[in-house]
Amino acid sequence: MLPAIRPTAAVVHPHLPSWRQVPGPARRGCLRMSSRFPLRRTGLALALFAVLHGNVFAADAPVAAPADAPAADNAKQLQTISVVATGETRQVQTIGSEDIKAATPGTSALKVLNELPGVNFQSSDPWGAYEWSTTISLHGFDQSRLGFTLDNIPLGNMAYGVTNGLQVTRAISSDNIASVQLAQGAGALGTPSSSNLGGTVQFYSADPEAKAGARVDQAIGSDNTRRTYVRLDTGDFHGLSTYVSYNHANTDKWKGYGSQRSNQVNLKSVYQWGEGNRISLFVDSSKRKEYDYQDLSLTSQRVLGWNFDYYQPDWSKAVQAATAYQATGQYNGVANGYPSELAGLPADYDWLDANYYAGGGIRHDNLAGLSGSFTLGENLTWNLGTYYHGDRGEGQWTTPYTPSPATGVPLALRTTDYGLDRYGLTSSVQYTLGNNDIEVGVWGENSKNNIERNYFNLAGAYTGLWTIYDGQTPFYRAFLQHYTYNTRMVYAEDTLHLMDGRLTVNFGAKSLRSTTTSASRVPTGAYAQGSIKASDGFLPQAGVDYRIDDFQDVYASYSKNINAYGALPFSTSQAAFDASKGTLKPEGSQTLEAGYRVRGATYEAAADLYYTRFTNRLLQTTPCSAVQTCASQLNNVGSVDSRGVDLSLIWRPLDGMRWLNTLSYGSTKYQDDYLNGGVVATKGKYVVGIPSWMFTSGLSYGVGGWNFTVDGKFTGKRYITYTNDSFVPSYWLFNAGASYDFGAMAGLSDLRLALNVTNLTGKHYFATTGTNGYVAADPNGYNQTLQAGAPRQVFFNVSAKF
Repeated sequence: MLPAIRPTAAVVHPHLPSWRQVPGPARRGCLRMSSRFPLRRTGLALALFAVLHGNVFAADAPVAAPADAPAADNAKQLQTISVVATGETRQVQTIGSEDIKAATPGTSALKVLNELPGVNFQSSDPWGAYEWSTTISLHGFDQSRLGFTLDNIPLGNMAYGVTNGLQVTRAISSDNIASVQLAQGAGALGTPSSSNLGGTVQFYSADPEAKAGARVDQAIGSDNTRRTYVRLDTGDFHGLSTYVSYNHANTDKWKGYGSQRSNQVNLKSVYQWGEGNRISLFVDSSKRKEYDYQDLSLTSQRVLGWNFDYYQPDWSKAVQAATAYQATGQYNGVANGYPSELAGLPADYDWLDANYYAGGGIRHDNLAGLSGSFTLGENLTWNLGTYYHGDRGEGQWTTPYTPSPATGVPLALRTTDYGLDRYGLTSSVQYTLGNNDIEVGVWGENSKNNIERNYFNLAGAYTGLWTIYDGQTPFYRAFLQHYTYNTRMVYAEDTLHLMDGRLTVNFGAKSLRSTTTSASRVPTGAYAQGSIKASDGFLPQAGVDYRIDDFQDVYASYSKNINAYGALPFSTSQAAFDASKGTLKPEGSQTLEAGYRVRGATYEAAADLYYTRFTNRLLQTTPCSAVQTCASQLNNVGSVDSRGVDLSLIWRPLDGMRWLNTLSYGSTKYQDDYLNGGVVATKGKYVVGIPSWMFTSGLSYGVGGWNFTVDGKFTGKRYITYTNDSFVPSYWLFNAGASYDFGAMAGLSDLRLALNVTNLTGKHYFATTGTNGYVAADPNGYNQTLQAGAPRQVFFNVSAKF
């Protein structure tokens, strides 16, 4: 969340906590905010849990459920996608464990959500696990304004910079996820999140098996991919059951030098007794090391190709470029000494920023959650949860702007170091009184976060990420900033069942307060200190669902939310912070949605209309004209309106066959111009990074032990400037898979073989946008803020249960 500080002006590499400097000599040194985390920014799924509730369907006309419908009424136990959630007063859809299982092993559950309407998930790797490139948006909101939880443990906004949470792939192995529940418009009122302006994604971990056993999965594939997953289950012993799992993954990058590696351990233990009493412990430890892919621009891709990547391991070219800059002060030109491979770039392009020697990220997380559900009476339940998350992380980048003073090498190693410790508690009481289901709850979290920027001497070429500067002392520390976050939320809600269960009405409100305090440990004066609070004592939510008959229902809902500031307001000078603190308001949203759902023996379908007003959009700007002088500060740059429709259909014409189709259209536009060294004409322009049109179609068929899948998704064009003068084109992407389940054989309780192909047609396309933020205008396509999507990849997997 802090601006880059360098002894020389420069473009900041990916591992800034949240700020980038604008590429190009004309803009060099001018800070801008990335929209991903505060700067980085569905299968059609639907919770079936209400479908089988007795208060939803009349006893005299039961609904014919699909063959694969679960017997339980708990959304967390779903095995496959559903696009309806009868009885829910908002749009809710769910991905089940079978759909996660059908994907390439190690695939992020977020990527599986890309099948659902309104979801735009992007990543430059085939699993959706490379975090610098991972983004998701819902109904016009980017990842920084969504809420994510795992078993009701907040994951923050899962930003790349370590500030308030962690990516789900670091929180749990995808093999251990039972289901993912998506609320595209408004999540449940009690969701522990301070960033869920545009919806929530809730992940649920699988419970231990009732029978003791073991499972081993081994995957191999393109680019020397190797992934091993092992899980041991104790089985049920007088109500106590436990599993522990370990997975190791290692793959070369699909282009350039380096690899992506991870090691992860999960443990879950559950103790159940009596009527509805349960205690659950979940523990996760994750270590990840990732070599980066080079960010591209429209121009650099066109000139240098889709496979253009970091110089590493060619140290000589990195030294050549850095020497050329430091000797001449020029940013381009073969005549100035730059590598000849860059000669095709335009004369006014920033050749120095076109490529670097190396970059990478390291994350080490420990997460633990202890929760319980206790029956206190015939109609009274108490839920209690506590959690801890600790992270130590680092982003490493070789900067050509700063030489190593001790060695004379024209490059230095720049690191951004993160430290995070957060503790929290959630608690709720649920009480049924007549036709009323009443819920009252609280959430509290305390978090401490350190971010620092250090520079280390380099003596020559290197190829590792872990121990480059081991034993060294940084020759320069740009900043060391300490943040404390305190979040408190209380809520109350009543769900009323009327007309013999045909009409469901719910209404309630929450109060949210989040306070951020900043202190600079390196008093350079570049970053602000102080405290700021985002709060609202009344954030209402209401909804209604009416069952037309035993197969159809309609619903409508309204919700209001705010977004906590986090560290954003402090990413400026002290004077600018003091000037803006008294007038800043937290970002807010108000969402209206209405829809229709129908379900029969062989199909389920849903249609959803939505409108969202996003207010007080915050952006770092220079709020004066070009001829005036004023400090950069965080400013309210107006509102955004989103409106659209989601259509979804699942058809099961034959036993074992499922055909999923979704269509989404959304119009998400800025409603105001704003000042940033002059007027930026954004009124009426489309929001960056958000496609207006998306279409998915996926067919799966199982017969005997065989199962076949093929799916495709169309993603419309996405604008990459605020004034819409530059965009990445639309594209289709297809994937396919086949598996055979042998069942029990040769002493195994189950044996399964699977083959997955991603990007079946080998499509070249831009996946992630905004990796280095967005700019107001870029008609020539020079902003290096794009990631290329992975080419065709093939993976083979063997899974055995004992």
